[in-house]
Amino acid sequence: MTDTAAGTVHDRRGGLLRRISDTLFRRPHLLLTLLIAPPLLWLGIVYLGSLLALLAQSFFSIDEFSGMVKREFTLSTYAELLNLANVDVILRSLVMAVAVTLAAALIAFPIAYYAARYARGRWKAFFYLAVMLPLWSSYLVRVYAWKLILAKEGIITWLADKLYLTWALDAILAIPVIGGPSLSISYIGTFLVFLYVWLPYMILPTQAALERVPANLLEASADLGAVPRQTFWTVIFPLALPGLIAGSIFTFSLTLGDYIIPQIVGTSTYFLGQAVYTLQGTAGNIPLAAAFTVVPIVIMGIYLSIAKRMGAFDAL
Repeated sequence: MTDTAAGTVHDRRGGLLRRISDTLFRRPHLLLTLLIAPPLLWLGIVYLGSLLALLAQSFFSIDEFSGMVKREFTLSTYAELLNLANVDVILRSLVMAVAVTLAAALIAFPIAYYAARYARGRWKAFFYLAVMLPLWSSYLVRVYAWKLILAKEGIITWLADKLYLTWALDAILAIPVIGGPSLSISYIGTFLVFLYVWLPYMILPTQAALERVPANLLEASADLGAVPRQTFWTVIFPLALPGLIAGSIFTFSLTLGDYIIPQIVGTSTYFLGQAVYTLQGTAGNIPLAAAFTVVPIVIMGIYLSIAKRMGAFDAL
């Protein structure tokens, strides 16, 4: 009697599972909805919810007397962004992000091109290892290592002294726009560390785009009489450009919002990330910090729309 009851329960469960399976098979959209519902809920509640809360905070203001947040709609906080000091922070961050992105593209393209067109077997494995290996170490360890490299007692100063190029290093540091007491406390030092840390994110998408360039297009270009330079500019570079733009999304956005590298290697002047961190922490001006945070979001929204039109998302 017990075995019969157990068998009946098993048949009912099996029948229920079969009905559910048949329903999902006949309605694939329902299955897709069930699969993506949890991550969409997480994205909508945690990520988009926090962004909406951040946006709402940016429309509040700080009471000058009590220092408390006034939860009344106002645009005065965004008007503060137009102050000369705040505009300087935004422009400084934007210029640094553009400079790092352009330099990364110039360095990454030859490396990616060699890896895609010529490296084979062990050399290609070595390429991937060399590019990925820095990413396996701690971000802070790499930044502090560069702090030591760029210091006055570091290897760059020592090498410049051995090559009798100390005068050139001093001349670079004397330039007001990028200089400082040493490379470890200068804009050029900040630029070098940014470039080193984010360079792999430019190399890998570019290499992937170059891998997808069909060899028969290169052969056809040669058969039509094009010299290697013409083939490069008319065939290879246009097809690899989406990969470069895809890599620039990483280098540009990560540089624009980072605050650790400018804090450790940079000068006393602020970048966007430092301004947000200081305003919401030490100063307690959460509305202005939120308004500062909206700036890179808007910039990246414009940047991503341009990148999408140029086919960068297909190279990711």
